[in-house]
Amino acid sequence: MTVYIDPPTWPGHGRVWSHLVSDHSYDELHVFARRLGAPARAFERDHYDVPSSSYLEAVRLGAVEVGSKELVRRLTEAGLRRRKRP
Repeated sequence: MTVYIDPPTWPGHGRVWSHLVSDHSYDELHVFARRLGAPARAFERDHYDVPSSSYLEAVRLGAVEVGSKELVRRLTEAGLRRRKRP
């Protein structure tokens, strides 16, 4: 049971973002996100969008740093990946 974060490389709304996911459950992810101080609105389908300003705090709290492809692989293998609907 681990929470993962990818590097803050995703631009949006004048900021740069990371993605935070769990390889176990959404409950685990929500608990971690609350500890980080992430607002509920930052949850999008299967991950939290985390601003670069919170990246180091997420790692300090225990999020494991992985690349974006590895993050998606772990999310998919856990059966927690939810793709956007067309």
